[in-house]
Amino acid sequence: MKKSVIYFGILITFTGWSPASRAQSNVTLYGIIDSGINYTNNVQKARTATGFTGGHQIAMIEGGSAGLQGSRWGITGTEDLGNGMKAIFLLENGFYSNNGALNQGGAMFGRQAYVGIKGDMGTVTLGRQYDPVVDLFRPYLASPQWGGYMNAHPGDLDNAQNTRRINNSIKFRSSTWNGLTVEAILGLGGVAGSVAQNSIWGAGASYAAGAFSAGAAYLNVSNPNTSFFGANPNAGPATTNNLGSVGSATSPESNPVFAGYASASRLEITAAGVGLTLGAFNTNVAYSNTRFENLGSAAGPDPLHYAGTAAFNNVEVNLQYQIKPSLLAGVAYDYTRNGGAGGKDGADYHLFSAGLDWFLSKRTDLYTIAVYEKASGTDSTGGAAVAQITGLTPSSTDKQLALRVGIRHKF
Repeated sequence: MKKSVIYFGILITFTGWSPASRAQSNVTLYGIIDSGINYTNNVQKARTATGFTGGHQIAMIEGGSAGLQGSRWGITGTEDLGNGMKAIFLLENGFYSNNGALNQGGAMFGRQAYVGIKGDMGTVTLGRQYDPVVDLFRPYLASPQWGGYMNAHPGDLDNAQNTRRINNSIKFRSSTWNGLTVEAILGLGGVAGSVAQNSIWGAGASYAAGAFSAGAAYLNVSNPNTSFFGANPNAGPATTNNLGSVGSATSPESNPVFAGYASASRLEITAAGVGLTLGAFNTNVAYSNTRFENLGSAAGPDPLHYAGTAAFNNVEVNLQYQIKPSLLAGVAYDYTRNGGAGGKDGADYHLFSAGLDWFLSKRTDLYTIAVYEKASGTDSTGGAAVAQITGLTPSSTDKQLALRVGIRHKF
């Protein structure tokens, strides 16, 4: 009982809440459907004794794998508690628009599911939620503006495109004070006898003043193979590689950029971005550092017997131009360097992209995206690095080109 009183007191301190008369509540149903046709010039089909076999592909692909946004429907609601306080909740389901299947590994509300209290000082929420890298760093990338999932950094290695969520999390996001917003999150590991195991914590801040804005975030993940990459219902235990796979004679690779680092006992992501808007132009520069630390631990399989740390450095520059109210154009360049691990050389990835977004109305738009990637060096699987445009099957060579024409509707 004493602990419950303490926790309740912390909640009151952060939100500024005090009991008051109840008022009106509301619930809203919303959603997005994003689908399109992709052409990819080089897609892995299988592995042979001399390398990979591949071929051209034309396919209808869900927005969450290649488009501007993942298809979803959600329910959000508030209840006015008085004195400027509100109870809030959100349940958000992700699905594949091309076949109707559940996304996020089959979770019913795999995108988000949380409940909390919102007050003058900020908001405290509990559940399955986005991390500070997504909330505070992602806005400075091409992917949420016009580039979509294919513009994510290779394999979405820094989670800036929100491939993974944090389960069992407590999150605080402040109100904005003179342009400054701060955020912190704690994901409880729930392991008896070890508070640290499978735990996740992070923090960050953003600032905006006139044409200038900036955001920075940090995320620290214990046992990432299970706590972070294994956060969906279809994931396996520590003996399973939840980061990806090296493929087989009959199946392609999955996330070869970092799939070999499943044995890391800790994942650290540090990211920062700055943006400038001048009239119809918006430009951003973003940097992230992703570290798979203490390789060779029991956190996941380690067939290549790695040790030490594998560190990725990523730099992105993007430009957006609002040609007219109904037409948006953008270009971007992204460079990723993997320093290697276990005495093996690392890899380099160069990503070039361009896009057009034509708004037919406030709710419906047509878009096209072109992405080209060139890889070199040795990737995490210990083999020659192949191009891997995020969301698509990796290339059988060091190059890959993808073109997409899609439609998005919001309701």
